[in-house]
Amino acid sequence: MQSVLVSACLLGETVRYNGIDQLFDHDILKRWIHEGRVVSTCPEVAGGLPVPRPPAEITNGSGGLKVFAGMAKVVDAHGHDLSTEFTRGAERVLELARERGIQVAILKEGSPSCGTSFIYDGTFSGKRVSNLGVTAALLQQAGIHVFSEVQFAEANDLIMRLEAEKAIQGVSGRSPMF
Repeated sequence: MQSVLVSACLLGETVRYNGIDQLFDHDILKRWIHEGRVVSTCPEVAGGLPVPRPPAEITNGSGGLKVFAGMAKVVDAHGHDLSTEFTRGAERVLELARERGIQVAILKEGSPSCGTSFIYDGTFSGKRVSNLGVTAALLQQAGIHVFSEVQFAEANDLIMRLEAEKAIQGVSGRSPMF
């Protein structure tokens, strides 16, 4: 059975910067939990950040890969550089995914860690930019499929395809041709 990483805040854990959750009620997520597929993670907490904490954004809306390349920083609303904590948390989540053979993640959109299609631009003005958060970028670069909380159906379809391919490989001993 294919496991799936899910942002802890979406599961009701109070790990967000403001000390609350972002519980997401979705039938697919409920089924995954019942099936034992879900692996909860919060990269920011895994990186050593407390709850609550000041909000953070990536400078210039540059995205997670530029943080890893040293071309951008993650800073909090007071200007403190949190890049080390964010990259450490992302690396720990990737390590967890590799240990568990996880190929799919559902991450909290907009987060400087978990944003999959948008993050905030680094000015703390609420302006969104198309880019990936630090963890989402690292996971995607490692070949893990990242989805936001509004893409459960797409993630579920991929999981079903991955499991079907694995079943075919198990029967024939070779990779499927589709």
